Parts: sequence; structure tokens; C-alpha cells
Amino acid sequence: MIFLQARSEKNKSKFKKNRYTDLVNNFLKLGGFMKGFLPKNAPAKSYSVDSNSCARIEDICNNLPKLLLTGKVQSTIDKLSKKDLSIKQLLVNQMGQDLKLAMSQLSFIAHAYIWGDTKPHGKLPESLAKPWVEVANNQGRPPILSYASYCLDNWFLINKDEAISLENVGLINNFLGGVDEDWFVTIHVCIENAASGAIDACQKIAQCDGASSEKEILNLLNEIVESMKKVNSIFARMPEKCDPYIYYHRVRPFIFGTKDNPDLKKGLIYEGQFENKPQFFRGETGAQSSIIPSLDGALQISHTKDHLRHYLNEMRDYMPPKHRKFISTLEDSSMIKGLIKDSRKLTSRYNDCLEEIRAFRAMHLEYAGTYIHKQSQIKNPFGRGGSTITGTGGTPFMTYLKKHRDETEQQKK
Repeated sequence: MIFLQARSEKNKSKFKKNRYTDLVNNFLKLGGFMKGFLPKNAPAKSYSVDSNSCARIEDICNNLPKLLLTGKVQSTIDKLSKKDLSIKQLLVNQMGQDLKLAMSQLSFIAHAYIWGDTKPHGKLPESLAKPWVEVANNQGRPPILSYASYCLDNWFLINKDEAISLENVGLINNFLGGVDEDWFVTIHVCIENAASGAIDACQKIAQCDGASSEKEILNLLNEIVESMKKVNSIFARMPEKCDPYIYYHRVRPFIFGTKDNPDLKKGLIYEGQFENKPQFFRGETGAQSSIIPSLDGALQISHTKDHLRHYLNEMRDYMPPKHRKFISTLEDSSMIKGLIKDSRKLTSRYNDCLEEIRAFRAMHLEYAGTYIHKQSQIKNPFGRGGSTITGTGGTPFMTYLKKHRDETEQQKK
């Protein structure tokens, strides 16, 4: 069968194809993905260096549930000297695993400091602000708790001889801890793992051209469908051990950012950093996962250019740099729409891919209603649930979720 290519597809030059291949090869040399966008090696649970400051970071982070419960987070941090949480040793020696752990733990400590009282704190002391900004710069992300530190770099295998599963993943860092918080994050870790087949297929789809066979393309689309079915099956288990009330009042308050947040309108001052000017960064959100943007890119799913589209692009600033490059290259290289248009079989399977993505987005929308809207009327005995119209990433989340669910449906062939 001859696959006709649209003119726009032909304009995707051989240079871009070579650029894609080179990037993927370089990515794999740098470590690649272990399972989808999870790290090649399981994240470090403790530091590999003998450092008093790193030991102090680890100790404070491990004790966050008790410090939050007793209201002692702020006093614990405020009494530290400027060097007590130093990560200089990690930076000098470029200790990759340790730096990821430091990024995660300093983010947890900082968010506990900001959001741990009845009113948020708009200024971080230099003892915490300086190392957090330093490690964030090293990781190529803003100094805020992002999805990478909350999920991708925040898990371990309970039994190292068994595979990643909901029954075999524990969390390295918590805020208040407990079944609901652990389950919420563990679900996302396992979703990332389940999506690995789809991500691998996305990479291969972006390398397909007019010489690719119908069977080859069909197999890749099949892989995306089957992988996303696993993702949706795991996502559907969220209510099993994550109660909406607990999520809204005990989990959600700690993962907000400072941009477009009505609870912290003046932003956050990082003492001694950014010329002591307030900074505004988005909070942790599933929109910072690279799974759906990769699928959008590989399958050429487009979204209208408006403020929500701008937000979607902005979320990439909070992803690990290699993930950002991967998504960008998929978008530049894929020509899937031109390759499937003359094949009923491929078009049908392509639509099946879109249906699984639509189902994922629809489930996310349903959870937003259950876990946020319905809980917003219940008085909170601990902290705040946060804004009822603005998501943790600082967007009108219901509008955002509905829009992208509907746009996915509309692009079926």
C-alpha cells in the first residue's frame, strides 16, 4: 500500500528526521527512561555522601508529618544558619541521584513552610531559599514543587525483586503522610510506568515515513491503545484508597504554587535570591506529566491557541529538560495523519488511540468534580483546600479539562 503524504508532511525535512534520531540516541546515552518517563534507576532514598547538611535536609523532610502536626515547621527552619542546608558538595561533584533527592526534599520542606499554617508564608528564609534555588537551577526547573519531584523522583520499590505496581511502590517523601496521600502519588507513579509502551510507540511513530508499512504503523497504534488501557485501568482505582475529603483538605493544600494563586497574590520572596523580588511559579499538577503532551505530539492532536493552550506550553518549563526536548521533537517529526489517511484500518485504530486519551481526560474531569468541587463546601479542620475554581497549577481547571477532552474527541477521523 502506498501512503500519500500531505504537502505539510513533505516539508518536514530530512534534517528534522536526522535531528530526531540524533536526539533520541543522545537521550539514551544520557540515561534514557526506565519505564516511560520514570528514571532509568529507582530514585535514591538517602544521600550517598557523608554530609551534615544533607543529613539535616533528610532528617527534616522525614519528620515533616510530625512537624506539620505540631506546627513546628517554621520554627525548625527559622533557627537554621545560612549554611545548615547547603548542597555545595553535591553541586561541586555533580552527584546526579543526590541532586534529584535534594530537589525533591527541599521542595517538600519549602512547601511545608509556605502552606503548613492556617495562612501561607510569603517569604522563605535564606537558609532554605538559597539551596533550593541552586538545586533547581541545576535541574533546569523553577524552585517550586513540580510533578517531577512529587512523583517521578519520589518512589521506591518495596520489594526490589518485584515489578512496579500499586502493591509494590512506596513514597520517599510525604507531607502529612497516610494512605490517601501515598495512594494519590503512587497511582501517578504506576500510570507513568504503564504508559511506557505508549511512549516507546510515540518515539517510533515519529520516525515513520512514506516507506513505513501499514503493519508497522498498525502495531505502533495498537501499542498505544493497549498501553493507555492499562493507564486508564490504574487511574480508575484512585477512589479505592484516596478519599475525596482527605485529598481536598490534607493533600491538595501543600502542592499549590504562587502564580495566579488568590491565597498568595503577592508571590513568594526567596530571601537573598532574585534580588529579593517576589516570584510567581505554577504549582504541582498532572499537566506537568510528559505522557499526554507526548501523545498529542506523536498523534498530531492539536489544541486551539488560547490562554489554556499557552498554559499547556508553560507547563513544559516545569518538566525535566530532556522530557521537554523529547516532546518538542515528537511534534516536529511526526507525520502520522498523512500516513493513515488512505487506510481505513489505520484510521480506525488511530481513532481508538484518541478514544483512550479522551477517556483519560474525561476521568480526570470527573475526579476534579468529585475531589474538588464537591469538597469545597466542607469546612476544613486542617489548613486549606485552596481555591475552588483554580487548580493547583493556577488555572480554571474545569474549563481546561473539558476543553481538552472535547478537542481530543473532535479530532477523530
